Amino acid sequence: MQPQLDQLKKILNEVADLSAATSVLSWDQQTYMPEGGSEDRGDALATLSGLAHTRFTSEEVGKLLDDLSTGIDQLNPDSDEARLIKVTRHNYEKNTRVPSEKVAEFARVTTVAQSVWARARAENNYALFMPHLKKIIELRQEYAGLFTPYDHIYDPLLDDYEPGLKTADVQAIFNVLRPQQVALLQAIHERPQVNDNFLRQKFDEEKQWHFGVDVITRFGYDWKRGRQDRSAHPFTIAFGTGDVRITTRFEPEYGGSALFSTMHECGHALYEQGVNPAYRRTPLSGGASMAIHESQSRLWENLVGRSLPFWKYFYPKFQRTFPEILGNVDLMTFYKGINKVEPSFIRTESDEATYNLHIMLRLELEIALIEGSLDVKDLPEAWNERMHEYLGITPPNNKVGVLQDVHWAGGMFGYFPTYALGNLVSVQLWECIQRDLPNLDDQLARGEFSQLLAWLRKNVHVYGSKYEPQELVQKITGSRINPQPYIRYLQTKYGEIYQL
Repeated sequence: MQPQLDQLKKILNEVADLSAATSVLSWDQQTYMPEGGSEDRGDALATLSGLAHTRFTSEEVGKLLDDLSTGIDQLNPDSDEARLIKVTRHNYEKNTRVPSEKVAEFARVTTVAQSVWARARAENNYALFMPHLKKIIELRQEYAGLFTPYDHIYDPLLDDYEPGLKTADVQAIFNVLRPQQVALLQAIHERPQVNDNFLRQKFDEEKQWHFGVDVITRFGYDWKRGRQDRSAHPFTIAFGTGDVRITTRFEPEYGGSALFSTMHECGHALYEQGVNPAYRRTPLSGGASMAIHESQSRLWENLVGRSLPFWKYFYPKFQRTFPEILGNVDLMTFYKGINKVEPSFIRTESDEATYNLHIMLRLELEIALIEGSLDVKDLPEAWNERMHEYLGITPPNNKVGVLQDVHWAGGMFGYFPTYALGNLVSVQLWECIQRDLPNLDDQLARGEFSQLLAWLRKNVHVYGSKYEPQELVQKITGSRINPQPYIRYLQTKYGEIYQL
């Protein structure tokens, strides 16, 4: 059995190396590549993606997995070897259904589409992006069709980001979550609004950058294995546990944007940097799923970064950094300001109480597009109608509406629901952390994050993608993904801020 396992690992290492090269090109595309490079870059990404897919789906890998399956009963089912075989088998069975030429075509189409999206967003020109989106949806429909029979056409897309989760599972969770979040919003709406005018000013970008760097350095981000750059849409990308990069962006008239973006992406990066080094260049590296990944980013951004204990330590430094803006703003006013609940057009700038509604809106539109019940030309109108229905506001243009996110340009259908699921998981984990670290608030108030990071390393990060998301959440918290802890968290936090 060992020779077959060694040979399988050798091939998996090669595939991981090809994927890492693809990721480097993707990172460069979104940070430094000139606009005119999109077509050439698309061809390069198509070639590399096709090579990785062909190597992974070869008959040799299938034969090795078949040989290993006969001896897997001899292994501890929880061992790294058994889990590697299981995860690889799942990925292999999915990938062998997809022709290599389709993988290459998808890479080529989405690379060009992302460049067109960036221009369309800047120019508020949905018509420019529309034919590219239409093609991407057709390719995603074809892709889903390769996995029949399924319970729902969206299931294969969701499984790419949340292994083992079904569309019906997500809808059931959201059906519990939605009415309680709407009720909370209604209660907040009836209370006097908090003031955040002091944040709606021009904060020096260089000072914001350095402050954010200081914060995530204290969190534990390893700069010897990472870096930060700027991009149109913040993201984290890993080429391996030794090279995990993040990006941020600045909003000209909002002082918290870059900081919270930096903390968010740092959460993703800390996860990647904490995966068991033994999983290097195998399918066990990286996160268990995007929801688990989002639980890490949202935990550091919101449960830490928007908490009162965090700002007890950092606010005096923030005041000294921007004395002309914040010199006369006290801590509690600032704390309430960064947690102001107000419907907004931009998902990434939305508050914790409205954020999930943005995700539910996108999920419904994604499902409709993939089902074919919504035409691409009607998407902006459908977007605006749901924004008004869910949040009571209508985008004045497509730039802050349907064009605001890069995900559809990248073909990432199935990704959006993981953001809301990550919110839920973050609080499930937080309740366990507070149980195990009863003086956590005191630590945060002293700017100490080492015990928090150590807990996450031990209980979440080290496992990489060894376990499926629901399995990992069950292992850590004792239950599957559950909306109730998050609802309690929102009700408690905003009950205090708005005196509900």
